[in-house]
Amino acid sequence: MTANIDFSGVFPAMVTPFDADERIDFETLQADARRLEAAGVDGLVPVGSTGESATLTHDEHVQVVEAVVEAVEDVPVIAGTGSNNTREALELSERSAAAGADGLLLISPYYNRPEQRGLIDHYRTVADAVDLPQIVYNVPGRTGRTIEPDTAVELASHPNVAGYKAAEGDLGAIGEITERTAGMEFSVLSGDDALTLPVVSVGGTGTISVVANVEPERTCAMVGAALEGDYDRARELHHELGPLMRALFEESNPIPVKAAMALRGHCANRLRSPLTPLAEEYREGLAAILESLETESAALAEADR
Repeated sequence: MTANIDFSGVFPAMVTPFDADERIDFETLQADARRLEAAGVDGLVPVGSTGESATLTHDEHVQVVEAVVEAVEDVPVIAGTGSNNTREALELSERSAAAGADGLLLISPYYNRPEQRGLIDHYRTVADAVDLPQIVYNVPGRTGRTIEPDTAVELASHPNVAGYKAAEGDLGAIGEITERTAGMEFSVLSGDDALTLPVVSVGGTGTISVVANVEPERTCAMVGAALEGDYDRARELHHELGPLMRALFEESNPIPVKAAMALRGHCANRLRSPLTPLAEEYREGLAAILESLETESAALAEADR
């Protein structure tokens, strides 16, 4: 088995920036990877849902992974390589491993809605063939099928299945998985920013996060406080981030986070069709939230001088 990754802390689900011709803007992508690494994140997750993987070709997918691997020095790169086609997921996983990825994130097969035995076969096929730590990603709102706790626990016994990304919104099920995998080399990460603090409280180890693209320092401080047991501080930071967490899901991810990052000057507000830029009715509110967070950060920095 390959060396383990410490799946504790904050792993931003990166956006994929595009230029005016909808080509990948690799210069901006690498600058963003370096920005996030400098902010103290614990790893990076390119080419997931937030990275618009559904509109990238396989070659582009691998090129993004290569670019992020090249850009960072000390943090692991966890490549999104899932598909509803097991052969395609295997191909993307193998190519991403060859491109230098340190681990893999695999969304469960979508649209064709396999049974639980099919999910087990799907994940085991990739885990048997690719010797990298792999995270099983449960997001039934996108896939149409949930990964049941029994399935997650069974997959956790595979030496290359190292974690579970929880985006089902069911804290009871998430808590059951953390309970039943306690003592195993298996991590449970929140896949829903609004539930990161509750997930850590029931035994989760961190988050694969959208909000961390915009507020990496605050997100790292929140998760770090929770992991250290300082829930008063973690709750305070969770509440500070709450308005932004909600704003980033006013429309389908990554529409709002691309708009937020454009407002912060991190990338252009360009998405590939069929995604469209954030509706005008949400832009003013998003800008006000970002301004409030910046003002608060500036005041704290001044107070520390």
